[in-house]
Amino acid sequence: MIVDTLAIVGTGLIGGSFALALKQSGAVRRVLGVGRNPARLTIARELELIDGVADYAQAGQADCILLALPVGETEAVLRQLAPRLKPGAIITDAGSTKANVVEAARAALGARFADFVPGHPIAGSEQSGPGAARADLFQGKKVVLTPLADTRADALETVKALWQAAGAQVETLDADQHDRVFAAVSHLPHLAAFALVDELAQRADGETFFRLAASGFRDFTRIAGSSPEMWRDITLANREALLTELDAYLAALQTLRQTVAAEDGQALLKMFSRARAARENWMKTQDS
Repeated sequence: MIVDTLAIVGTGLIGGSFALALKQSGAVRRVLGVGRNPARLTIARELELIDGVADYAQAGQADCILLALPVGETEAVLRQLAPRLKPGAIITDAGSTKANVVEAARAALGARFADFVPGHPIAGSEQSGPGAARADLFQGKKVVLTPLADTRADALETVKALWQAAGAQVETLDADQHDRVFAAVSHLPHLAAFALVDELAQRADGETFFRLAASGFRDFTRIAGSSPEMWRDITLANREALLTELDAYLAALQTLRQTVAAEDGQALLKMFSRARAARENWMKTQDS
């Protein structure tokens, strides 16, 4: 057992899966659920993701607390927890952006900031809620931790051990570097999928397009089924890095448009071949 009591603020897909994996691995004895939606907490209890429902005062007495909620709520929740934390309690999160989360944690936690370990599991689904939770969600997946110079070493090791017990492979990055990387490989693809689906839906004959769309469209736009609230917060939180990536992507699309307009088959073949080779090389690293 790594910790006796774990509190999860947000018992949806990520929080619920984390709790379930750790319970099954024996890494925790007891899991408490905290949230604003009583119905979801009831479902989490019925599914045995959590052992009980807690308020912030009770959660603050847990050995470790995971925030699995929209990043825009981080500071408000931490301000509720901060005066209620027992000595030695560890706080971590699962937010998709890190620089803003670090800033929020520093502002809300004050002297307890050293107990905060910023984290981001690189796993998920377009599904949400406690009913989507599964124990193998993090198996073989990466989790990025972005500790600061003043992060407690033993807190970092505990959070690392918990993620490893959930089956994840843990890496560490600087928070700003994390946000630059994931603006390109995660946040931008979500925005592109949302934008394409929305653009088609606004057309007068949009129903025809959706009726005839097949697997390619489904695969490309799968992530547009993700939580709008969560992705609104991620987009705004990582605004600067995303604007840089959007500009780069728009420039690439403009080049592609010019190539198509010029009927330059050789240039198209070169671009598509280069992209396929890059993806194949990436896929090999995923399979190894």
